[in-house]
Amino acid sequence: MLSKKIETALNKQVRIEAESSQIYLSMASWAETHGLEGISKFMYAQSDEERMHMLKIFKFINERGGHAQVSELKAPKTTYDTFQEMFEELYNHEVFVSESINELVHLSFSEKDYATHNFLQWYVAEQVEEESQAKNILDKINLIGDDKGGLYLFDRDIQQLITNGPIN
Repeated sequence: MLSKKIETALNKQVRIEAESSQIYLSMASWAETHGLEGISKFMYAQSDEERMHMLKIFKFINERGGHAQVSELKAPKTTYDTFQEMFEELYNHEVFVSESINELVHLSFSEKDYATHNFLQWYVAEQVEEESQAKNILDKINLIGDDKGGLYLFDRDIQQLITNGPIN
C-alpha cells in the first residue's frame, strides 16, 4: 500500500509526465509548421513516449492501493525563435524531470517504500538516456550553426532516433 505522501508525490509526477507529453506535442506542431518534418516526427514520437511514462505511473498508483489523479495541465509554449532554442528548452525540461524523479526516489527510500523505490529505478535509467540524447542533439545543433544544408541533413537524420534509439 502507498502512503498518502508517496501517492501525492507520484500523482505530481503523473502531471509532470503529462505536461512533458504536451510540451513535446507543442514542439512537434511548431516544427511541422516550419517545414521540419523529421523534427516533428521525432517530437510526436517523444510525446507518445512521455504519455506512456505517465500511464505507467498512473497504473502503478492504482495497483498499489492509491488513486491516480488526472489533473489540470499547464499549457506549453507554442512558438520558438529557432529550432535550437526549442531543443535547449527540451534539454532543460529533461533535467527538470530527472530532478523530480530523483526527489521521488529519495522520498520512497526515506519512507521505506521499497516497492516504489524499485519501480522508480526504471525512470532513473530512462532519464539518464533522455538527458544524454537531448545533450547529444544539442551538440549536433551547435556543430551545424547557421548552415541551412546542415539543418536539412539534421532534420532528415533525427528521424532515425525514432526507430534506432539514441545516436552517439
